[in-house]
Amino acid sequence: MRVVLRATLSRYNSAPMSLRVIGINHKTAPVAIREKVAFSPEGLNNTLIEIKQDKSDKKNEVIILSTCNRTEIYTFSEYTLDQMCSWLNHQDDESKAEIQRCLYDYSEEKAIQHVMRVASGLDSMVLGEPQILGQLKSALKLATEHNTAGTTLKRLMQHAFSTAKKVRTETSIGSNPVSVAFAAVNLAKQIFSKLENKTALLIGAGETIELVGKHLSNANIGNLIIANRSVENATRLAEELGGKGVSLQQIGEYLPDADIVISSTAAPVPVIGKGTVERALKKRKHKPVFMVDIAVPRDIEAEVAELDDIYLYTVDDLKSVIDENIKSRETAAKQGEAMIEGDVETFMGWLRAQDQMELIRSYRNKINNIQIQTLEKAQKLLKNGTSADEALNFLAHTLTNKLAHDATVAMNKAAHSGDHKLLEASDKLLNLSQGLSTDFPETKADKNKE
Repeated sequence: MRVVLRATLSRYNSAPMSLRVIGINHKTAPVAIREKVAFSPEGLNNTLIEIKQDKSDKKNEVIILSTCNRTEIYTFSEYTLDQMCSWLNHQDDESKAEIQRCLYDYSEEKAIQHVMRVASGLDSMVLGEPQILGQLKSALKLATEHNTAGTTLKRLMQHAFSTAKKVRTETSIGSNPVSVAFAAVNLAKQIFSKLENKTALLIGAGETIELVGKHLSNANIGNLIIANRSVENATRLAEELGGKGVSLQQIGEYLPDADIVISSTAAPVPVIGKGTVERALKKRKHKPVFMVDIAVPRDIEAEVAELDDIYLYTVDDLKSVIDENIKSRETAAKQGEAMIEGDVETFMGWLRAQDQMELIRSYRNKINNIQIQTLEKAQKLLKNGTSADEALNFLAHTLTNKLAHDATVAMNKAAHSGDHKLLEASDKLLNLSQGLSTDFPETKADKNKE
């Protein structure tokens, strides 16, 4: 059921607001397309700054999520699809058309359901993986810092986080260690059988690389080298895992020793080129190298896959490995979907209430204005020498007439036209069936007198 009150409320707002999600993910687009719309940290910051500066209405809200498997824009706004698409990375006309074909566009209930499925890991390549929840929280934090996330999106995200926690704790969705990091290490174990005498070079120092490092450590990897733009971060993580930290500039120096290379950075261009790998293979005397590029945009040039003795996998290639490990999670996912269905309706109830609150605020503003105007007239009568009794009678009579006018006119018209639904609604709204009572609700002041 759509929020039908939106259209009626347009007279109170400049234009009706709508909840919307557009995006591209691993289901709708290959990595070659996803990397064209992926945001670098700097690019994401700049885009949110531009959105904030261009906002014509402070009520418009925007959150952007960009990971290796998805780029999504969440809005509660008046923005059109074209405006939202313009925030994606600028491409040539041919690429833009290709991107448009891969886009999904959800609104209202479907948008809410999608956000909850994403947060719960039910829309991930690795069913039930927990990393996406942290990434979604980071996206909310960044949007909040840039003041592009408002009441509605913040409420939606908190609701989604709560749903994700419930799905994870009340089902067995996270019972098996399945993730992109786990899949990459599992594939390495299948290729090399034993890892005790192998050297792994990990590029990056984020959450994914940290998970890869932990899985390799648990698999008793022989040597572990972590390369990162920040040598300090690389060293910190490497020391935790019993390895060595180096800089990105030293990759060429350590690549000849690496039997396993797994990369996941936020670099806008590849950090490993074909030429670098060719030189490393010569020094290795063509011993095979297993490489996994988890990054989007890709960290390793695609041409590297053409080299002999190189086994290069992208994040998309891991899907077949992952598929073997998610069967046990499918039943739990169905239970999670049922939970999400109920939580979507709960959030829709809150959203509908916000629409109705606009009507309530409008009504209260109206009667407050009547009160102020009538009181001013009564006070003016007193100043002009009218007795207190006459002024009070004027105040009571005028307030009664003004407050009752719209309702009595509407009910009179309904009675003449036979509009029984409106009359029944008036009866319920104005509590007329209770009779003509002169009793008023007890106030705090009355209670204090007792």
